[in-house]
Amino acid sequence: MGRRILNDALRAIVNAERRSKSTVELQPISTVMSSFLKIMKDRGYIKNFHVYDPHRVGRITVELQGRVTDCRALTYRQDIKAKDIEAYRLRNLPTRQWGYVVVTTPDGILDHEEAINRNVGGQVSGKILFVVALDLGN
Repeated sequence: MGRRILNDALRAIVNAERRSKSTVELQPISTVMSSFLKIMKDRGYIKNFHVYDPHRVGRITVELQGRVTDCRALTYRQDIKAKDIEAYRLRNLPTRQWGYVVVTTPDGILDHEEAINRNVGGQVSGKILFVVALDLGN
């Protein structure tokens, strides 16, 4: 799967979030895109997603939650060792709590926390950032 397809899908999600849409339809689809969306769902960035007709052209409908600020797939290949994942995360994410680095590993597509726990490296696929809305009271 080309990284361009994943990047286009993630940009569509970010643009829909900025326009306060409740759903977005992604096309064309791939298994890598489904795995990336599964990580986003597990971490609470999206409500749910449905894959329609995965064996043909297919489409994915994503229910948005309003938490994604920025989401990108890296269009270049960047290998990373298991011991270097934490340093990469600190260097590329703006703060410690807000975001995940997604890594393609031999164990599948994992976020940085799971890759560190399993002690596996791989290629950096992308990153997810979100904003926490603070209620400061009036």
